[in-house]
Amino acid sequence: MSKSRTSIVDIARAAGVSKSTVSLVLQGSPLVHEKTREKVNTIIGDLGYVYNRGAANLRQSRSKIIGIVVNDLTNSFFAELAVGMDMMVQSAGYVQFLAHSGESVDRQREVISSMRENGIAGLILSPARGTEVGDIKPLADSGIPVVVVVRNVPGAKVSRLISDNYAGAKAAIRHLISLGHSRIAFMGGFVDTAVFGERLRGYVDALLEANIPFAEELVIHSAPSRAGGVAAVERMMVFAERPTAALCLNDAVAFGVCDGLRSNNIEPGKGFGIIGFDDVIEAKTAVPALTTISVDPQGMGQRAAQLVLKQINAGQNIPESIVTSVRLVVRQSCGAPVKQLEELA
Repeated sequence: MSKSRTSIVDIARAAGVSKSTVSLVLQGSPLVHEKTREKVNTIIGDLGYVYNRGAANLRQSRSKIIGIVVNDLTNSFFAELAVGMDMMVQSAGYVQFLAHSGESVDRQREVISSMRENGIAGLILSPARGTEVGDIKPLADSGIPVVVVVRNVPGAKVSRLISDNYAGAKAAIRHLISLGHSRIAFMGGFVDTAVFGERLRGYVDALLEANIPFAEELVIHSAPSRAGGVAAVERMMVFAERPTAALCLNDAVAFGVCDGLRSNNIEPGKGFGIIGFDDVIEAKTAVPALTTISVDPQGMGQRAAQLVLKQINAGQNIPESIVTSVRLVVRQSCGAPVKQLEELA
């Protein structure tokens, strides 16, 4: 018998049971006797039958599962983002299927494939590094509503929800300049992500606006993590002329920069000004409290969920593009004016 043409009827005939019994086994129903279940599963394995759970879900009823894939759950920003999504998804009577890609496009493909097999009604995706249009197109073509959040994928014909990275970075640099800083670093991030490019552009334009030359060596690349922030400080320490402040790609990097400064006997906020980006919950309670660009991660997660639910309920996927506003939240980490910093040093 050809494995590619094996059907539930074939399995039922080989097992000596009804078609409905095979269906119950495939669905994991507790109504089937254990010995019957074992017999059916053995025959399924022997015949090489593959259960299309997505098709089954469509036959049974409208799916109540929303897939959520984020690129870095170790970063508290994405954890808060997922919490916001879950709040909205649950209130609408859906459940979330949450997965972590770990910045791996291959892993991302695997989890999305698994989600499709389980019949998701929609997908919210914070893309891994290197995600291309071709990675998203099959989903969009299948009619599954997709919302890309945080990172954009240029050319993808799906909805997107991103923060105003450019305006946020520009506001941060303007604030540091108002405190008297002119040698300001940009720390953390991967060059091949849209978020890095947008925030770097805001950094550069704010410097040029104040007639401060852009110095390429002050863009210190590192992983967008706490460990990356520590590594960025170590690179900075070998500079003949060190910066006096830094805009960090995100809050995780900013916390790492604080760690790295302390290990070099520099007190964050007193000997060096720091601004993060995101405003995660721990930014308020950090020591010193972190000055940052507030993106409102939970609120962003809620809006992403609202967007995918809107498309599911409408029964049609009309791409929408939303850029959320951000704001500068001034706390202690950006420090006193430069003249005061020099007196304290």
